[in-house]
Amino acid sequence: MKKIDARGLECPKPVIKTKKGLEENKELEVLVDNDVAAQNVKKLAIKMGAKVALVKESNDFYKLIITNFSQKNHQRKKDSKDKVILIKSDLLGVGEEKLGEILIRGFISTLIDIEPFPNKIIFMNAGVKLPCNNQEIITSLKSLESKGVKILSCGTCLDFYGLQDELQVGSISNMYEIVDSLNKGEVLEI
Repeated sequence: MKKIDARGLECPKPVIKTKKGLEENKELEVLVDNDVAAQNVKKLAIKMGAKVALVKESNDFYKLIITNFSQKNHQRKKDSKDKVILIKSDLLGVGEEKLGEILIRGFISTLIDIEPFPNKIIFMNAGVKLPCNNQEIITSLKSLESKGVKILSCGTCLDFYGLQDELQVGSISNMYEIVDSLNKGEVLEI
């Protein structure tokens, strides 16, 4: 039985490690340090067709015993439509600004660990700030770009924010290319 110690890891790393473990192993023992992580790992395992036994070992950690009954590969088949992510803000969600910054960094860094990769990531409005001045996000985007993900930023938006010369990753796009990509793709708006 493969053991995964995901204690101390921020969301969604315990889920990602578990997913990779389930793709390669029939049985896993996963350790996490909080109830939210335990429930997220359990949901993923069930979604992947596995049986889960959750044991709270102590106040410090949870142990999940996962038996994978599914013999199929869990990678999704490539659809005919491009997967397009439209990011319209430099924050994720509505509420506290600091939380929104943490969430958008986590979202973009998680894209590296999830397959299939999107075909394109399009930045519009305040979202164009991310590939210009957030080094952690720029690093993640460069990694995605090296895997074939096309990174596009709205030229009008870059001009509006005075960031035309600050773009660190990807290319400057125009409204025609953006609308065409959204029209032809399967779009996830952030």
